[in-house]
Amino acid sequence: MNKDNNQTEKENSKKNTKGKIGVVVSDKMDKTVVVKVDRLKMHPIYRKKYNVSKKYKAHDEDNKFKEGDKVMLIETKPMSKEKKWIAKEIESKKA
Repeated sequence: MNKDNNQTEKENSKKNTKGKIGVVVSDKMDKTVVVKVDRLKMHPIYRKKYNVSKKYKAHDEDNKFKEGDKVMLIETKPMSKEKKWIAKEIESKKA
């Protein structure tokens, strides 16, 4: 039974991979896009919230993402020195 429990835990941990949502800033490279991810951070002393942004290079196999597209980044094994993410389409919710 322990082996079954360990396998299900591993499967669940694979499903819970890290993900970030951002906007494509550059699509000039082949099979690579640069994605800008914004997040809110709180100042430790003044308790004021401010925006911090970071750029990530992500793999785009089909070169389908263009500047301004909203994508989700999924962490994966490193593909190159700086490319450790895969860009996936976000399914827009229709209201």
